[in-house]
Amino acid sequence: MLYSQNFCIKSFKKNINYKFILGDIRNFSNTKNLFKNITDVVILAGLVGDPITKKYPQESKQINYDGVKKIIKQCNGKKLNKVVFVSTCSNYGLIKNNIKAKENSKLKPLSSYAKEKVKIEKYIMSLKGKVDYYPTVLRFSTAFGLSPRMRFDLTVNEFVKDIRKDKKLVVYDPDTWRPYCHVKDFSRLIDIVIKYPSKKTKFQIFNAGDDKNNLTKRMLIKKIFKHVNSQKVTFLDHGVDPRNYKVNFSKVKKKLGFKARFSIDYGINEIARFVGSKKFKELEKKRVQVGNFFIKKNEKK
Repeated sequence: MLYSQNFCIKSFKKNINYKFILGDIRNFSNTKNLFKNITDVVILAGLVGDPITKKYPQESKQINYDGVKKIIKQCNGKKLNKVVFVSTCSNYGLIKNNIKAKENSKLKPLSSYAKEKVKIEKYIMSLKGKVDYYPTVLRFSTAFGLSPRMRFDLTVNEFVKDIRKDKKLVVYDPDTWRPYCHVKDFSRLIDIVIKYPSKKTKFQIFNAGDDKNNLTKRMLIKKIFKHVNSQKVTFLDHGVDPRNYKVNFSKVKKKLGFKARFSIDYGINEIARFVGSKKFKELEKKRVQVGNFFIKKNEKK
């Protein structure tokens, strides 16, 4: 069974605008009530990132492909408006010669996480003329920033946390590129897609982010050093993650008018403040997980 942090579920329950339904997309039987009085669906569920999907390949396929595909199938005939699928820029894998990847660039997924995202994208695009809703695919950049279910396994968040705590940080392949985007901007973009005229978003794929937030890891470290003082960083080559891609975000800017409001500098400052706060220290003392998902299996010892 898949679990996330308990404090995330509690935060939903405290908000009167949310109704939290606990379920497993691999075997969710309560579909009759799931779509009741629902106008739009945003599919965020999944095991997120390369390390966790590599560690649990069977669960990854069951959740990220089989489970998500099952939910997409169940969306048809429910009188929905938009269905937004959150994909990833990791689908580009390796882009040579500093060329910025556009939505129609060749996909080169390297991990099972990205490969399953690509398969779902292709499945969605095969549904033209077969469904009564309007689907949109958003290829997310690497996220950063504070959130109720905080993740410190993401590049910006992890680097700032370790540097702020004066830990020794090893950065592999420092001159590889990634695009970044604050979680607040992701939320805003999803809202834009839902509210935008359907004819401009249906069966469209958008890179989600902003050109100004394409950085190498070395460039990111230099930004962090402007806000947090440390010299305990070592750069090494030939890490386990060979991804290297810049991304072009002109389509989402031109078609939807989206530009990032929250800079990487903003994110660095808020993460650094949080790591130095009393709340963070309390979480560490309680050993509350502040990273990615964890999996609990009923295994016989």
